Amino acid sequence: MPAEIKGLNEECGVFGIWGHPNAAQITYYGLHSLQHRGQEGTGIVVSDGDTLRCLKGEGLVTEVFQEGTIEKLEGDSAIGHVRYATAGGGGYENVQPLLFNSQNGSLALAHNGNLVNANALKHQLEGQGSIFQTSSDTEVLAHLIKRSGYRNLKDRVKNALTMLKGAYAFTVMTETEMMVALDPHGLRPLSLGKLGDAYCVASETCAFDIVGAEFVRDIEPGELVIINDEGLTSERFSFSGGNAMCTMEYVYFSRPDSNIQGINVHSARKRMGMELAKEAPIEADVVTGVPDSSISSAIGYAEASGIPYEMGLIKNRYVGRTFIQPSQSLREQGVKMKLSPVRGVVEGKRVVMVDDSIVRGTTSKRIVTMLKEAGAKEVHVCISSPPIKNPCFYGIDTSTHEELIASSNSVEEMRQIIGADSLTFLSPDGVIKAIGRDDSSENRGQCMACFTGKYPTEIYPDTLHPHEKELVK
Repeated sequence: MPAEIKGLNEECGVFGIWGHPNAAQITYYGLHSLQHRGQEGTGIVVSDGDTLRCLKGEGLVTEVFQEGTIEKLEGDSAIGHVRYATAGGGGYENVQPLLFNSQNGSLALAHNGNLVNANALKHQLEGQGSIFQTSSDTEVLAHLIKRSGYRNLKDRVKNALTMLKGAYAFTVMTETEMMVALDPHGLRPLSLGKLGDAYCVASETCAFDIVGAEFVRDIEPGELVIINDEGLTSERFSFSGGNAMCTMEYVYFSRPDSNIQGINVHSARKRMGMELAKEAPIEADVVTGVPDSSISSAIGYAEASGIPYEMGLIKNRYVGRTFIQPSQSLREQGVKMKLSPVRGVVEGKRVVMVDDSIVRGTTSKRIVTMLKEAGAKEVHVCISSPPIKNPCFYGIDTSTHEELIASSNSVEEMRQIIGADSLTFLSPDGVIKAIGRDDSSENRGQCMACFTGKYPTEIYPDTLHPHEKELVK
């Protein structure tokens, strides 16, 4: 959902397939199912065994790949990408996959995540003569692969991956093979599937459902999977650093029909709502959720509390993206274009409004105001995750404390700011319990850094905004 509504954006999604005669078309549908992970740019690179061809552009999947364009991408293997710009910013040159040509063959790269040591590696590589064509941290891997002293590509890729720190799910493709790698902490989701005799990979399992592929397994943290015409092999480039899947994948980013590490996203969100009802019992008449990612939690809250679930907020499906820059007064109206209260449901009622998170607080304030203008007697805001107090450096566009209302305000202060009659957040233990982890480690298999401030990797000083340097002291 656009930033005007939610305030959180994931960086991107990847899809790849090897050994299918309609590779580009399959990748198109795979990317379409991952469109929620990035709406700023998309691209596909195909291989016919001899040549890599690329088609990419800024915009949605349906905008970039017009009728007749996909047919030009001939080949039986492809990788694709949908992008939301965080590190590196926007612009056509940063749209992925990135394609590099050399006398020794071509290389295409697509990446989901964010490298926390990208700037340090860029300085090092530029000192050795590298010239970067983009501002994307993804390009760093291409230079590291090219500069590696190993003879074969697999060893060069493994060597390059060991130098990266942060979150990354990579797809790498040449004319003759595709490689897939996940960072040692498994911060981003990445799964392996099969469509007939063809192998495919995707950021979310919902893509397999769309293209008719069968889920095989999740890519393991620190694993490199090599796929070519001879089949599939797997190697480790790093020992697992302790599983730390991003908790916000379950809370907000992923589609409800996806399974992440064996856990269905809708079911996890529904359990979050049920846990929230136990932790925050409220006397009310109706429960409603903020479309779309909070509907599952709202249903869970209603089921556990016994308060009826009603569709108190309607999402306008036809707003799309806008290329105008509205004035502040029109921007304030923007939320009404995308969400509308149902007066017949909320008028005269005590409403529990379930949402998945509060980032800056402006959207929550507007929705509470809308519900009260529609006649709601009381609006109780229940958030199905803990307060987001800390920046994310792994591919989500919250990089400073200043952007986060919870970093400098108490729950009561936030309640007053958004104008709610009450405000409650799910506890860290509650969200972990709802997801269903049985891991006994400190984070129990989840990255909780945005809630707790405990980052699973080292955070490099040059990754931070100047006034955030105290984070690494």
